[in-house]
Amino acid sequence: MAFDNPDKAPPANTGLLIAAGILLVIPMAALVPVGLYSKIDPKLGAFPFFVWYQMLWVFLCAGCTSLAYVIVKKARPHVALPAEPEGRHSADHGVAVAEKTASPDPADATDLGKDGDRS
Repeated sequence: MAFDNPDKAPPANTGLLIAAGILLVIPMAALVPVGLYSKIDPKLGAFPFFVWYQMLWVFLCAGCTSLAYVIVKKARPHVALPAEPEGRHSADHGVAVAEKTASPDPADATDLGKDGDRS
């Protein structure tokens, strides 16, 4: 199936997005129930189970998040944006924006009344 409109993103692969979501939920499901791992044994060296279990999940969580990122990028392919019109980001554009935000007539900023009072 060919994708006809180059300006519109192709549909995402929902199966891969669900897999990425599961990868993001796994660390949360492993760390939220603190009562399950708040114990001392088994120790790893001098570290009680509570400490090394959480430190282990630091690395596992980074791995799951990275893998989910790769899967999401595969599930939602990148579509290049249409080219910007030439000169849009040039220095002239910045000047044009500054001119629009500034007062059109500098004399308005120092407008004095007929008697010399500011009105």
